[in-house]
Amino acid sequence: MTAHKPRKTYAFIGSYADSKNPGVYTALFDEAKGSFEVTHQTAGLQNPTFLAVDTDNWRLYALSEGTDADGQRCGAAGAYQIAPANGQLTPLNQAVTLPVTTCHITLDRTNQLAMVASYHGGMVGVLPILEDGKLGETSDIRRHQGTSVLPVQDRPRAHSVTVDRNNRFAVVCDLGLDKVIVYKLDVEGRKLDLHQEVQVPPGSGPRHLAFHPSYRYAYVINELGSSMTAFAYDEEQGQLAPIETVSTLPGDYQGDNACADVHISPDGRFLYGSNRGHDSIVVYAIDADNGKISAIQHESTGGKHPRNFALSPDGRFLLVANKDSNNVVSFARDEATGKLAPTGDKLELSMPVCIKFAQVEADAE
Repeated sequence: MTAHKPRKTYAFIGSYADSKNPGVYTALFDEAKGSFEVTHQTAGLQNPTFLAVDTDNWRLYALSEGTDADGQRCGAAGAYQIAPANGQLTPLNQAVTLPVTTCHITLDRTNQLAMVASYHGGMVGVLPILEDGKLGETSDIRRHQGTSVLPVQDRPRAHSVTVDRNNRFAVVCDLGLDKVIVYKLDVEGRKLDLHQEVQVPPGSGPRHLAFHPSYRYAYVINELGSSMTAFAYDEEQGQLAPIETVSTLPGDYQGDNACADVHISPDGRFLYGSNRGHDSIVVYAIDADNGKISAIQHESTGGKHPRNFALSPDGRFLLVANKDSNNVVSFARDEATGKLAPTGDKLELSMPVCIKFAQVEADAE
């Protein structure tokens, strides 16, 4: 019998915060119980709402807000070195990313590029990551054009960037255009090239995307339409084809709602999405034969306005960041049924919005 190596699991949490106050938190996560406790707090960034983690080189990248030469607000990001022994963050540098504020950051699979999306500016930016982990100057900006049917969709509103497993394509959800836009990722050229645009039902407002582990399918959660759109994905051609769009809400719910985040269980059997208003996580079963989904649970998040959430690396737990109730709540996940149940463990934090997990083997410290 092979003994498992001891390891530590960290949950890094981003939040809305003034630069003088803690905005990024390091929490030590107990894999056996699904509990967690904050071990470090990091200040210095204005509203570090979304995070990306490079676990190969133990670095963390966090969104921020900066000012340009004219004193106007703009997008920025901070780079940090993570200490594997305790998860403490050491600043590397800060860099301006886009001429407008940003809402999402992700890394390519080789950790050579950071990509950011701007909801208010309707654009996507690419920044090189230097050998020492610092962020370089923005190397490419892609500005979207157009509108859709709702008042809030009077302009492009890029909301997220997701890279496929072959590192060949980056997919952008644009809430303002009701489009999912596929770019060819040019790592050497440090840029994105337009490859495909896919329309979702008018008024949907696509926000975030998750690829199925098999990469035969992808799922987009629609903020404005409170719905989930399933796609077939041809990873060789980088082509998405819509399969169906279904509601994220119970049939009898009549209140306001706006969706936020989406994730898939490691085994690819279950899909999860967050509802803000209904304040729940919707759980779907995925049909492996055709990619279609069927709702099997709506579990209360134990708080208000759930933004980002995350599955633990082993898939046994799910943590939800409830921004308006200032807490992060832990749920156990039944691997057979996919359903969630609260563990009873929660963390009180000011306006948490993003959770990213990272693991380290004890002998790597």
